[in-house]
Amino acid sequence: MMTGFQLDFAPLKEPLAFIRCLEWIFAIFAFATTGGYTGQSAASVKCSGKTVADNVTVSFSYPFRLNLVKYEAPLCNGSSSETLYLAGDFSSSAEFFVTIGVFAFLYCTGALVIYLGFQHRYRESSRGPMIDLVVTGVFAFMWLVSSSAWAKGLTNVKMSVSPNSIVKAIGVCKGSVVCTAGAMPSMGRLNVSVIFGFLNLILWGGSCWFVYKETPWHKPPNPQGSVEEGANQS
Repeated sequence: MMTGFQLDFAPLKEPLAFIRCLEWIFAIFAFATTGGYTGQSAASVKCSGKTVADNVTVSFSYPFRLNLVKYEAPLCNGSSSETLYLAGDFSSSAEFFVTIGVFAFLYCTGALVIYLGFQHRYRESSRGPMIDLVVTGVFAFMWLVSSSAWAKGLTNVKMSVSPNSIVKAIGVCKGSVVCTAGAMPSMGRLNVSVIFGFLNLILWGGSCWFVYKETPWHKPPNPQGSVEEGANQS
């Protein structure tokens, strides 16, 4: 019996390995579009008697501990300003989502090595497919939880960094002081990350069926029993 590494790309023609490749790619997109994100929100404050408005710029980034992000807003009483902070800490949902993506990427890498290099070892016993099925099911559930949590977290991030929220937090924005909200920060990349999260959920959930077919729990009909049954009836 051959036990060494035997590279064979034939399994990629089957759904089991092909879907693993898709999961590998989609996991990269999921954590890459979330981690490393940076954005900027802005507003302007025009104090009474001034012809030029003071710009208030707020920069934020992953992992979205917004309560630690500070910015300076004018007080309209000379050169002084007040230090303000954004609201909320949404790092838990963002980091959880990225962590699931990274671990899914690593597991897919290991699974593809086994599928393409140790396919004979994978199928010679039921232990490998059964472990594969359990891990695949766990990842499908984790994608559901992490994607849902991050979708809710992203909604809260948008509310916190909204220019309108910044204007409301500036205390001098009343009376003769004119405060204007700037453009909404670009969130397209983060929206895409949520989409990839739920696409991963669909892929991992569908992959459970193809892994299940490799386990002893999915047994084909017994042809010998069918022949014997037909002989008894005749």
